[in-house]
Amino acid sequence: MGAFVVLLLPLLPWAARGAAVCGLCPGPVRNSSIVSRFCESRAGTESEGRCCRERGARPERLLGLDLSDCSLHSLPPELAEATAAIVLDLTGNPLTALPDGSFLGFTRLQRLAVPVALPCPGGSSAWVAVTTSGSSRLCQDQRNPCNSSGELAWPCPENAACAPDGPGLAQCLCHSPFHGYKCLREGAFPVLLFCGILGAVTLSLSLLLWGTQRRKAKTP
Repeated sequence: MGAFVVLLLPLLPWAARGAAVCGLCPGPVRNSSIVSRFCESRAGTESEGRCCRERGARPERLLGLDLSDCSLHSLPPELAEATAAIVLDLTGNPLTALPDGSFLGFTRLQRLAVPVALPCPGGSSAWVAVTTSGSSRLCQDQRNPCNSSGELAWPCPENAACAPDGPGLAQCLCHSPFHGYKCLREGAFPVLLFCGILGAVTLSLSLLLWGTQRRKAKTP
């Protein structure tokens, strides 16, 4: 049963999975947050907890997330639910670091406010503008590492194309029909075979665990 639930998790609608991050901090979006100013200037938005969403969109698209003054000592795992955010506020938190890859997948993020003691993720070269004001640092407008030279240049193997994957981050996507390590294999990926093997392994493990637990339950 547990394995079945795990397999269903990726199929849950985005709105259901994104609700947790909006309730990480009590109260609504703070008036002093860059998220509040952004959403007030954009038509067709609505607030839910510390989130600003696009009204009427299905699934509802998160545009802004205000996690300012939340007493965060580290980035919460729920942050991964907000990869569609355009604006994100992390100011007023005792954060000591932003680990590499913390903003993997945040390709739409254009305004990020962090405590002034922290650098912008990906470094200053990953952003068009970096400014400081009081106790906060504002990182604005991501640069595309695939269209850059020098420090931000992102090499991809032959038969692959570069695609942005967050501040200072990129991924290499294989051109069809290439796939596999460094896109060296040619031909269609065996989806049916892969899914069949994955399903068989999952079913076998589930039956094994079920049988083991049943024997333990019968043991006096």
